[in-house]
Amino acid sequence: MEIWINPRCSKCRTALGELDAAGAEYTVRRYLEEPPTAAELTEVLGRLGLEPWDVARVDEPVGKELGLRSWGREDADRARWVEAMAANPALIQRPIITADDGYTVIGRTEDALKDVLSH
Repeated sequence: MEIWINPRCSKCRTALGELDAAGAEYTVRRYLEEPPTAAELTEVLGRLGLEPWDVARVDEPVGKELGLRSWGREDADRARWVEAMAANPALIQRPIITADDGYTVIGRTEDALKDVLSH
């Protein structure tokens, strides 16, 4: 299992604590230091069944600077969003947890954490 975290994020720290308490084996990716590529983001979005605008932190300073709230949300806009998130990883919702079987969640809730741990 891999978890993308920002160590300053309380939800990330909670997720790590839950994984540890469950005895889960995982690797940590500090995605601000090791940003995912556009291809990795596209793959994760596919696993999540979400669009990039669904996982973008539009109220981050860089999101406001880019004016993300006004960006289109159609198929034709997808690549622009993914590229923006790859270039500015602070825009990516966190933590993202990918189980060994490919099952992926945004681990912000207790239910999402339980769900990924059951895989």
